Amino acid sequence: MPRGQYDVTIADLHGRRAVVTGASDGIGLRIAARLAGAGAEVILPVRNQHKGAAAAAAIRAQHPSARVSLAELDLASLASVSALGAKLRADGAPIHLLVNNAGVMTPPDRQQTADGFELQFGTNHLGHVALTGQLLPLLKAGRARVTSQASIAARSGAINWQDLNWERDYDGMRAYRQSKIALALFGIELAHRSRSEGWGITSNICHPGVAPTSLLAARPELGRRQDTGGVRVIRWLSARRLVVGDLDTAALPALMAAASPSAEDGAFYGPQWPGSAGGPPGRQKLWKPLLDNESAARVWTVSQELTGVRLG
Repeated sequence: MPRGQYDVTIADLHGRRAVVTGASDGIGLRIAARLAGAGAEVILPVRNQHKGAAAAAAIRAQHPSARVSLAELDLASLASVSALGAKLRADGAPIHLLVNNAGVMTPPDRQQTADGFELQFGTNHLGHVALTGQLLPLLKAGRARVTSQASIAARSGAINWQDLNWERDYDGMRAYRQSKIALALFGIELAHRSRSEGWGITSNICHPGVAPTSLLAARPELGRRQDTGGVRVIRWLSARRLVVGDLDTAALPALMAAASPSAEDGAFYGPQWPGSAGGPPGRQKLWKPLLDNESAARVWTVSQELTGVRLG
């Protein structure tokens, strides 16, 4: 139970199939564990199969009757996304919950995905757009809820339409903000398109606030060989229950958005303390960068063009 202070009620998920990206550790693992504990069959699409197996074992240790399986997925490779989509479509089972949670944050130097996109834009946003598109028939069949995880960084910033791939003047944080703004706008537009086209899918967005995740920790593969000063401060604050959350509380907005009976289509969920860095989960107003309907429609169109995956 998160901190003994607050929690979220989630629906009985027996007979439901859920896909949670980024569930090999951190917030994603906690989201997947709670969904499995509520009875869902949970698929963990992961890049690192060793970490994925450890995550699945941890979920089963917590919930012995949990139905958890691994799948291979590298969101930084459209071929990998396509392969997972083909596999799940061949299985034919409807998907009832999709949580677009995985992400990378602020490589010191610009890096690219397998397809030549700036790493954060390609992984955090385009990879999830492609995954949603690949799974669209199964999501329609399941009348699914799609929940996309934004970030508190998306309170400010903008989409760099003149240079989406940050080939000039790379700035890691600005590129990260762009990737999360784009994913949030995609989630909002998905709700609109599903309503107008009669797909039966509901879509909402959330953010975890601030918590001591691995996003700012040492990641040699990203060129970050030691923890950032930011993550050390966050850990200190979290351990003292000051301002920010912990991994359990940070998972609650996504759980509320994805599986609470009261969650609404097109809504935005996050921590409720002042500043939105921590606190109990609840619905909140969209931040300014997420209010631009024209940008949301443009994100929808451009993302399909870049990924080659059609939605609808």
